[in-house]
Amino acid sequence: MALHFFGIRHHGPGCARSLAQALQQLQPDAILIEGPPEADELLPLAAHADMRPPVALLVYAPAMPQHASHFPFAEFSPEWQAIQHGQAHGVPTRFIDLPMAHTLAANMSVAAEEEGEETPQPVMRSGDAMAQLAQAAGFSDFETWWDHLVEQRHDSLELFAAIEEMMSVARKSLGEPLSPREAQREAHMRQMIRAAQKQGYQRIAVVCGAWHVPALRDMPAAKHDKDLLSDLPKAKVAATWTPWSYGRLSFNSGYGAGVQAPGWYHHLWHTPQRAPTYWLTDAVRLLRRNGLDASSAHVIEALRLAESLAALRDSSRAGLGELLDALQSVLFGESDAPLRLIERELLVNDRLGAVPAETPTLPLPADVRQLQKSYRMALRADQQDLELDLRQPKHMEKSVFLHRLSLLGIDWGRTRAVSGKSGSFHEKWVLAWEPDFEVRLIEANVWGATVETACNARLVHLARSATRLADVTGLAEQMLLADARHAVPEVMARMQALAATTHEAGALLEALAPLANVLRYGSTRNTDTASVAQVMDGLVQRACIALPLAARGINEEAAQLLLRQLLQANDAISLLQKPEHRAAWLEALGQCTRGQAHPLIAGRAVRILLEQQHWQVEQVAQALSLACTNPIQPLSSAEWLEGFLQGSGLLLVMNEQLWQILQSWVASLPGETFMELLPLLRRTFATFEAAERRQLGQRVATGTVALAQPASSSGTDQARASLVLPVLAALLGPIETSEVTA
Repeated sequence: MALHFFGIRHHGPGCARSLAQALQQLQPDAILIEGPPEADELLPLAAHADMRPPVALLVYAPAMPQHASHFPFAEFSPEWQAIQHGQAHGVPTRFIDLPMAHTLAANMSVAAEEEGEETPQPVMRSGDAMAQLAQAAGFSDFETWWDHLVEQRHDSLELFAAIEEMMSVARKSLGEPLSPREAQREAHMRQMIRAAQKQGYQRIAVVCGAWHVPALRDMPAAKHDKDLLSDLPKAKVAATWTPWSYGRLSFNSGYGAGVQAPGWYHHLWHTPQRAPTYWLTDAVRLLRRNGLDASSAHVIEALRLAESLAALRDSSRAGLGELLDALQSVLFGESDAPLRLIERELLVNDRLGAVPAETPTLPLPADVRQLQKSYRMALRADQQDLELDLRQPKHMEKSVFLHRLSLLGIDWGRTRAVSGKSGSFHEKWVLAWEPDFEVRLIEANVWGATVETACNARLVHLARSATRLADVTGLAEQMLLADARHAVPEVMARMQALAATTHEAGALLEALAPLANVLRYGSTRNTDTASVAQVMDGLVQRACIALPLAARGINEEAAQLLLRQLLQANDAISLLQKPEHRAAWLEALGQCTRGQAHPLIAGRAVRILLEQQHWQVEQVAQALSLACTNPIQPLSSAEWLEGFLQGSGLLLVMNEQLWQILQSWVASLPGETFMELLPLLRRTFATFEAAERRQLGQRVATGTVALAQPASSSGTDQARASLVLPVLAALLGPIETSEVTA
């Protein structure tokens, strides 16, 4: 009976290749792998024809799905190669790590005690020991050292003995006790090894993280491990396979595995002898796609330089560090922007795996997969654009599907504005699937077995628990987009109840915009909006009554908040274009211009009345003049101007009367007062467009606005005007010079 330990690095192509060769030579009759024992029954699916790495084992607590762990595998993961060997040769294969039933139970109990507060977990010190070894070997970091020492090798069956010796030295040099969890993990792995030995297996292959090998080979007494594992909490857990991505391999998860460059490791696995050439070719293609200059000659020169650097560094072949240095020298010079592009796109080289349809799952994730297949919406880790015309039934169904997922917390798609197209019939989405969505789907399964039922149930729950009117009106907009018809009675009833008890003007104003969107775009989605229109009518009337009172006796911070809410409500009322709404709104704004309303609100009210052509310029000039004749409180005048002018200098550029009033007020300010108000005035003028500020500066300097280039003394530059005569003649027929000067 012989034990064979294979210490590996998770997701290491060199370890994976050497392990595959070692298992082929050893022909073990049992394979034990560091991993969650709850997933043993899922191992046969790894050999399924439709299983395509990268994938991950997802272990979660059905009672609290947010407590879950992923155990990812790439094709170049040593554990994956061990699983494939076991399935191909009919060798009993099992996971031996500490069951997740204990780990998740401990996490759940801590979460309950801390009520959601983050609790620091003990950190393994193996990283410190590895960094010291890398530094002793002359490398700046562990990643580069391990890549040079292990991952680029592909022909060494003696590799694992060297790794075990190295880890033994590292653990002794560290000289610190393990954290309780790490000690329990190693104790359980030893117990599983003892159990395999009792079953009579003669050649047992143990595949685990290199750090654990010394502790598993030098076994203490069985009672020692039994005591460590006594009285552990336990929870009911479930496991399944889920698609994963190279991007997520770069994060620590599950057993603490993470690699910086899965895209590079992909080439090392598939083309070990020519990995630098293939990787550089991909780099040049990436640069070309982003409009950067790169050619085949650059590939040849960068490859030559990388190999020379490897020789200088006493390496058998060029690694990732040499390739990046070569690209920097040959292509980028002093610029590091292209290198950041490569690090972001190429080192990860993101791709998404796939799992068989037979994989066990809950009803909601199964329904999502079926809909994705029906709509032919492939899962991809990289971003892809999707443009929808909502007048087409299939496109409308896709839009509803994406909005329903978003309501359930799965933001697979994000909407963007559609350039060059107007109206409400077009949507542009950017899709990018993240592996974490699988966990969120499991969490959302509590709301229902299908996307539609879960979406309706989720909306009803949110409506019942909402305490602010704006929250419920926001739900109404989501309800429209997700076509959640069954939730309409509950949402509208809650909205009516909150509307009847809400008296705060800000809350009423905030509630208008979502409802306006529902009423404006409801016809696009064939939605009955009669009940929404009834609520909207009542809210507009109540908001118009509350606004003038709310604008009185408030400080600047409250006024800024009320101003934002006022602008949102103004856009909403303008969007609907209902005469009765407009009349009530303009009356409320008129009241804000009088009395004790905060100057910021009063100034913006005057501005809106002018824009809506409800006030004439003479009335506006009178209001501006009154605001600027307050010698006792000049700050109030500055705040009024901020509300009136913010975001539009054209009011001053195009109206001489308003400009003269403002100029006279500024000129009349004492020097100390002017300096005190200057920051506020600058804040207001900073919201103007650059061209508007330039024209106002010209008016200050000369008394006129420079709307055109300086003309000749006669009013027209004859030489410049004559240059356009041929073009005008071609468009309009013969033109006399006198007509131009006239």
